[in-house]
Amino acid sequence: MRRDGAANREKVLLAAEHVFAEKGAAASTDEVARRAGVSIATVFRNFATKQDLIEATACRYLEKLTDQALALADSPDPGKAFASLLRTLAAAGPVKMTLMDLLPPHDDDGQGLSRPVTEAADAFRAALHGALHRAQAVGAARPDVTGDDVSLLLRALAHATDLSEGEALDRAVGIVLDGLGASPRGWGDRHDG
Repeated sequence: MRRDGAANREKVLLAAEHVFAEKGAAASTDEVARRAGVSIATVFRNFATKQDLIEATACRYLEKLTDQALALADSPDPGKAFASLLRTLAAAGPVKMTLMDLLPPHDDDGQGLSRPVTEAADAFRAALHGALHRAQAVGAARPDVTGDDVSLLLRALAHATDLSEGEALDRAVGIVLDGLGASPRGWGDRHDG
């Protein structure tokens, strides 16, 4: 792919992430093209259908979250890394859930999703579970907590959270972290009590 073609594809995916997050199923490819600053022909040259665009956007978003999780894996403090990851994922949750809800019906194991989406979701899940296991290994998270528990809590936060609820979200994440045993008293830099 030529450099300008790759740049246009990236612009389309970034615009699609925002448009789909804001408008859900009502989002149009015309709006994606307008926000990306490209023609509708450019959108369809890269993505034959709206569903292809949705899937590519979901994959890109999951890959971005996975990269963030893996970057935190190198942290010298697995407990702080896990807490930071949960805060990041809670804030990203509404966009992730909207994108995942736009995909074809699937079960909890991802059956029914395209192979690229399934692979991206599996990599994300593995990175999340890895961060949890590292925190557990140093006693920074309860040993009885599973990755599925964490995923469920993150989904609940995503469904209950509006993107504008910064302080409420931060408090809720702090409470979840306390329950997971993933944070010391005075759990975060942004909360005093």
